[in-house]
Amino acid sequence: MAGPGTTSWPVRGAGVLLGCLTAGPTALYLLLVAILLGPLLLWPRTRRSAAGRLFAGVRRLVGLERVRRSAFFGDRFPAHYRAADRRQLRYLAVRTGTGLVTAVVVVLLGFGAVLAGLLVGGVVRGSIGWIDLLTQVLLGGVLLFLGVQGLHSLVELDARAARDCFGPSEAELLRRRIAELADSRAAVLQAVDIERRRIERDLHDGVQQRLVALAMLLGRARRGRDPERADRLLRQAHQEAQEVLTDLREVAWRVYPSALDSLGLAEALGGVAERSTVPMRLGYEVAAPLPEPVRTAAYFVVSECVTNAAKHSRASAVSVRITLDGGPLTDSGAPADEGSPTPGGVLTVRIEDDGVGGADPDGTGLTGLRGRVAALDGTLHIDSPSGGPTVITAELPCA
Repeated sequence: MAGPGTTSWPVRGAGVLLGCLTAGPTALYLLLVAILLGPLLLWPRTRRSAAGRLFAGVRRLVGLERVRRSAFFGDRFPAHYRAADRRQLRYLAVRTGTGLVTAVVVVLLGFGAVLAGLLVGGVVRGSIGWIDLLTQVLLGGVLLFLGVQGLHSLVELDARAARDCFGPSEAELLRRRIAELADSRAAVLQAVDIERRRIERDLHDGVQQRLVALAMLLGRARRGRDPERADRLLRQAHQEAQEVLTDLREVAWRVYPSALDSLGLAEALGGVAERSTVPMRLGYEVAAPLPEPVRTAAYFVVSECVTNAAKHSRASAVSVRITLDGGPLTDSGAPADEGSPTPGGVLTVRIEDDGVGGADPDGTGLTGLRGRVAALDGTLHIDSPSGGPTVITAELPCA
């Protein structure tokens, strides 16, 4: 997308004048091409070769216009974007017409400046009366206003045509943004539904089963008449209650770890490392406090990837590295004071394991992570060839 011009007004004026000078030769080229290649374009057998010659010249002229826009107006266009040949031809026609009309307006403004000079000379010599002077000033002011407004509109038309040709138009960017937001919303809803199902499954298969066993043990102990047997059943019930508490704590951590709010992301990830069955090495290189949505998304990306590495990839080690582009480094990994300003830049979360690879990017867990990251305008990159290693990188904007 073209960025706003950052050049000075004299440089912009030189760019406008250069556009006026190049409009004439470009119009002459289009006219000659229409005369020479027009019949060949109408004949099916020669249409393809004639069109190739036509669009080859059009691409060269359009390339020169792109250089002019970049050099004199400071525009920045997507390097990978290339408009279709017909679109470039349409731009060149619009650009040529705009340049010719702009040249006429510039000539009229110059002629008006000459007349203004003659008027000033007549006033100095005393050969012009006050009524004629007032009439000439009013008429000249109106013509000057119309000329300046026309010149400004033509320059804006030239810039808008360049944006439409050299980069996505504003309407196209808006359509893309709306589509991205719709997809992101659907992905967030899907991720929330997946999380709910997983919580329900954890509660049903884990906590609920243990509570049923605990109730059975307490019932047997209450109905028993042998004190030793009842004591043994109570000890088993006590052990089962402790395991239920552990399972509840694990489920709570998977829903939302309280350490994120009280201790920060580094400490919360330290808890992930302690609970992981696979050795996890953590590198945390962010000193400033992170926005809460970014911090939460980074935690769940790491937690889900470490869990997948332990369950599916048969990994023996996991490496996690978190960095903030442009942010200061810290050895301790502790967050800065809460009063510090929220950092800008992009938080990069990189998880690598030495497992067998072959992770499915369209799997339920990774799809949920992609939706969570996309909701923050971030991206999730998955590189998991067969045989490993698996590298998952999440980029989360912090602005």
